[in-house]
Amino acid sequence: MKSARVVIAMGGQPTVADFAAAAGTSRASFYRHFQSRDALFEALEVAPEPGARDRILSAAVEMVGADGLGRLSMDELADRAGVSRATLYRLVPGKAALLTELIASYSPLEPVSRLLTARHEAPPAELMPEVARTAYRAVFSGGESRVGLMRALFFEVSGLAPETEEAASEAITKVVGLLVVYVTAQMAAGTLRVMHPLLALQAFIGPILFHILTRPLAERVLGLDVDGETAVTLLAEAWLRAMAVTEEGHD
Repeated sequence: MKSARVVIAMGGQPTVADFAAAAGTSRASFYRHFQSRDALFEALEVAPEPGARDRILSAAVEMVGADGLGRLSMDELADRAGVSRATLYRLVPGKAALLTELIASYSPLEPVSRLLTARHEAPPAELMPEVARTAYRAVFSGGESRVGLMRALFFEVSGLAPETEEAASEAITKVVGLLVVYVTAQMAAGTLRVMHPLLALQAFIGPILFHILTRPLAERVLGLDVDGETAVTLLAEAWLRAMAVTEEGHD
């Protein structure tokens, strides 16, 4: 345990072999005393470093945000995450798998899909502003900005390799499909004006997406001082007013 503290203090992601070598013993001896690396960290009362998958995704978010997914180097990603190439390709065997993982973990698509599934019977005045807020929270969660990932997802898809485009399109199609079903049902029920549902969704998503993508610039250059969730709520409410059923529209 004394040797392990020295190894941990050196930084990086030490392996069981590193701990055993520092103590002048074998890996078999290590496992006679500790069932795993986490057990050693627990005995030392030291929080273990994030797992390999978490480190890979965290590094990928930064790299994609800076340079886009198309220019991302898998070898550089392995170095940035502190994992071997073999570990990287075992967990994410290519950019398509990486994009799928990023979408599931960091993009607004999954939380919005869950919201639509759980509250599909809510009226538009309640659900649509919450959709906007959910999307905003996913991008600016915990004070972090994932605008770069959003830009890669929505603006670089057409220039990516076919298998990567397919991974992104599948996730986008899922949430758009849920929104189309919801909006179409609300139009049939007379709570939203009737128009092509995809055009209605473009009118909803466009301003909110534009606000999310340009918010850092608007704050820094234009002095925008409106709270983010308040801003996207106002945009959603403007869409609701535009989609309101008038007497003429109802007829």
